[in-house]
Amino acid sequence: MEHDSDIVIVGGGLNGPALALALAQSGFTVTVIDALSETVRKNAAFDGRAYALALSSMRLLRAIGIWDRVSDHTQPMLEIKVSDGRAGEGPSPFFMHFDHAEIEEGPMGYMLEDRYLRRAFLEAMKAEPRITQRRDTVTAQQVDAQGATVTLASGKTLSARLLVGSDGRASGTAQRAGIRRTGWGYGQTALVAAIEHELPHHGTAHQFFMPPGPLAILPLPGNVSSIVWSETDETAARFSALSDEDFMQVLRPRFGDFLGQIRLKGKRFSYPLTLTLANSFVAERLALIGDAAHGMHPIAGQGLNAGLRDVAALAQVLDEARHRGEDIAAPDVLARYQQWRRFDSATLAMVTDMTNKLFSNDNPLLRLGRDLGMGALNAIPKLRRGFIREAAGLTGDLPDLMKG
Repeated sequence: MEHDSDIVIVGGGLNGPALALALAQSGFTVTVIDALSETVRKNAAFDGRAYALALSSMRLLRAIGIWDRVSDHTQPMLEIKVSDGRAGEGPSPFFMHFDHAEIEEGPMGYMLEDRYLRRAFLEAMKAEPRITQRRDTVTAQQVDAQGATVTLASGKTLSARLLVGSDGRASGTAQRAGIRRTGWGYGQTALVAAIEHELPHHGTAHQFFMPPGPLAILPLPGNVSSIVWSETDETAARFSALSDEDFMQVLRPRFGDFLGQIRLKGKRFSYPLTLTLANSFVAERLALIGDAAHGMHPIAGQGLNAGLRDVAALAQVLDEARHRGEDIAAPDVLARYQQWRRFDSATLAMVTDMTNKLFSNDNPLLRLGRDLGMGALNAIPKLRRGFIREAAGLTGDLPDLMKG
């Protein structure tokens, strides 16, 4: 059967383009379908949204030709400090401190704004002749022994050997394939913004756990940090409705004064927090990656990193299958991808879920236990290095694109 391309990817956010570039480098032809126009995606203004890219994710971006396009806009994460406390009272004396100097590979990761990464993907895809981008919406899909076919809102149909869903937590690709999801809401909303501060952050990321939810303060280039502040839905809605000046008044006691005077930079955003895991990452001639496969609490900043692991694993599985002469969408080929990624993703989702439940409360016994646990872990170098390597994405069965 003659196909329009080897692989059709639905979703042009971040994971979809990363997979397209990885596959194109291996010689596959790829079509990426996204409902938003390239102009809208490319011209995003500063909005405070940023990602903590693990070292392994940086290696992937370098391998697919993205890193050189964005490296000048990144901020290395040299230290991570984790503490527990209440708003206005300061952190507990028991904490965890991770320093990149304890591992040989370099910084644990890099902070990068969404606007730079998204633009770099669009430019790289445009320069790759094996990638076709289409602005459209998928309205139907069907599969048979020969391939997968999608019907677009424009009326056009496209066929491929394999269909990949990279279309978010409410993935239409997964729904049309009959893939159900497991998950729940946290009753929390993340407030996201960028903050300018008087003093330098020295590349240190902070995670401050409070009873309603954690506050992450993540370093960006210059004297700027991105915050991801989790509050109860009711409180978050009230804070979101405040003026910028009043919002800063409620943030300051929680942020503290360790970076001097602070002020808001750019717009504020809010996102409801949920856990959602696809019951299967594959179906007939179909695979899911990124949030279409798994969406988790941002407590450890691992959402995009987990998606990029999907990208690297699926690209490797498909490339190896082609070299063996296999049908890249055969059930046993896709089963290899699922076996590689689903358990790891489910485990990470459960760890973030349990961590949030452990820390997002004011139970005095749990508070004592977690503070003593953090203090003990911080005092044991071997355990501390293990956590640093985990944060850097250097543990587990890494795909080749993430090994450097």
